[in-house]
Amino acid sequence: MTKTPKFAFIKARWHAEIVDQAYAGFQARLKELGVAAQVDTFDVPGAFEMPLMAQKLAETGEYAAVAAAALVVDGGIYRHDFVAQAVVSGLMDAGLTTGVPVLSVSLTPHHFQPTTDHIGFFAEHFVTKGREAADAIMAVTRLHDGLVPAEKSAA
Repeated sequence: MTKTPKFAFIKARWHAEIVDQAYAGFQARLKELGVAAQVDTFDVPGAFEMPLMAQKLAETGEYAAVAAAALVVDGGIYRHDFVAQAVVSGLMDAGLTTGVPVLSVSLTPHHFQPTTDHIGFFAEHFVTKGREAADAIMAVTRLHDGLVPAEKSAA
């Protein structure tokens, strides 16, 4: 990459103490990779608001890629699997519509209770997912910039 990349990172505020760990992992991994990227963060109320925000950010032309993180859980009132599907489809559509890569760091666990054990487990898992998102955003950005052929980006 010949210039400092600029990324957007969207964070849903439901279960913020967990979701924010994805951003922490993302930043830590970029630092380990020696990437001095500018990462602008945007908070949205919940996962359902992420696709439109991702599309608006991508349309600005300012960002090489957009990542969006959320934890969609079964609250007992609505079918969380429908929400999760709508979010992932919306994020995919945002990328396809704008031509800017949009990555999902969204999880929909089968079982989640706001207990110390579950919060700790998923917070730690989101750090890992954030780190993986940093690797993915760098790979996809290089591919889209045409700097690295696919077979060399896996090395």
